[in-house]
Amino acid sequence: MRLASRMERLGTETAFEILAKAKKLEAQGRDIVHLEIGEPDFDTPPHIRAAAAEALESGFTHYTASPGIPEVRASIAAHQTERQGYQVSPDNIVVTPGAKPIMFFTIMALIEEGDEVIYPDPGFPIYKSMIDYMGGKAVPMRLYEENGFNTDIDALRASVNERTKLIIINSPNNPCGSVIPKAELAEIAEIAKSVDAVVLADEVYKDLYFEGQHESISQFDDMRERTIILDGMSKSYAMTGWRMGYGVFPDELVEPISRLITNSVSCTNAATQIAAAAAIDGPQDSVAEMLSEFRARRELIVGGLNNIKGISCIQPKGAFYAFANIKGTGMSSQTFSDRMLNEGGVALLSGTAFGDFGEGYIRLSFANSQSNLKTALGRIEDFLKDKV
Repeated sequence: MRLASRMERLGTETAFEILAKAKKLEAQGRDIVHLEIGEPDFDTPPHIRAAAAEALESGFTHYTASPGIPEVRASIAAHQTERQGYQVSPDNIVVTPGAKPIMFFTIMALIEEGDEVIYPDPGFPIYKSMIDYMGGKAVPMRLYEENGFNTDIDALRASVNERTKLIIINSPNNPCGSVIPKAELAEIAEIAKSVDAVVLADEVYKDLYFEGQHESISQFDDMRERTIILDGMSKSYAMTGWRMGYGVFPDELVEPISRLITNSVSCTNAATQIAAAAAIDGPQDSVAEMLSEFRARRELIVGGLNNIKGISCIQPKGAFYAFANIKGTGMSSQTFSDRMLNEGGVALLSGTAFGDFGEGYIRLSFANSQSNLKTALGRIEDFLKDKV
C-alpha cells in the first residue's frame, strides 16, 4: 500500500510511545514509575460523572450541531467571559472532541504551502507536526532556561516577516511549566499585529498556576479579532479520556472551523458536552484541591532533582511538569530517557520529544502520587551513582 507522501511529514506524541514501551515492560513483570504521560492522576469529580450519566438517560445520544450544543456553548462563553474579563459570545465557541483538534483545524484552515508559523521550542510536538503536514514552514521560537523558559523577544521580532501567518503560544507551557509574563505577551501581540499574523493561544493549563494569575494575549487592543484561544476539560477537571475541548474563535473563523468538523468528526459526543457544562458551571473545589496537591508535588520533585548530582531544575510556574537540565550527566536526552526506562524503571520523556532545543533536558510529569515521585527520585539517583 502506498501512503500519500505528506504522511512522511506527520510526527507523533512521544509520550504515548513511551507509555506503550513501559506497559510492555510491566507485562514482563517490571515495576515502572510513570512520569511520562501528561494527565492528572485524579478521578473526574462525581458531579461531572453524574451529569453525563443523567444526560445519557435523558436521550443525549444523538448528533448535535457541529460547533456544539447551544446551551453548552453558552456555558463555555460565560466561563470565558468571567476568566478573560471581556464579553465572549456563544457564537464564537466551537466545541471539539478534545482540545487537540483546535490545533489541527486552525492550521488546516489558515496555512497554505510556504506560509510560516512560529511555534515554541521546547513545545507541544503536535504544533510542528501539523505545520509540517500542511506544508507550512515551521519556525521555532526558542525558549531559554536562563529566561525562565521564555523566548527572546528581540529574536522573535527578527524571525517574523510578511510570510508569517500564525504565531503559536502556550502559557503555562508544556513541557517547561513556564508562564509568559504580561509585558512579554503585550510585545508578542504587537509583533503579531506588525505582520498581520493570527495568534493561537494554547491556554489549556489556565487553571494550573502555582503563582500569579492567568493572562491572555487576547486582552490587548485589537487582539480578540486575531486570537484563537484553545482550551478544554482534560487538565482542569481530570477529563482526559472524555475528549472534550473547545476554541474561542474570531467571527470569520467559526463557520470554516465548523465545516471542518462536519467533514471529519461530525460533532462532539453529546453526553460529554453536557458533562463539560456541569464541570464549569458546578463547584470548583476539585480544581483547587488538585492544584494544591500539584503544588506539594512540585516542591518534592524539584527539590529532589536539585539534590541529584548532574541534574538541575528550575521551578515551574504552572502545569504539572518539571523540565530538568541533565547536561551534567554527560548523556544525551534520548540516552538518558531510554536508560532510565530500561535500567532504572522510570518512564520519562527526552527533552528532544518537544523539539531540537530540548536537547540536554528531560520532562517529568508530576501527575503521580508523592510516594511514587519519591520512588522515582530514588531510582534516578541510584542510576546516576558512579556515572557523574
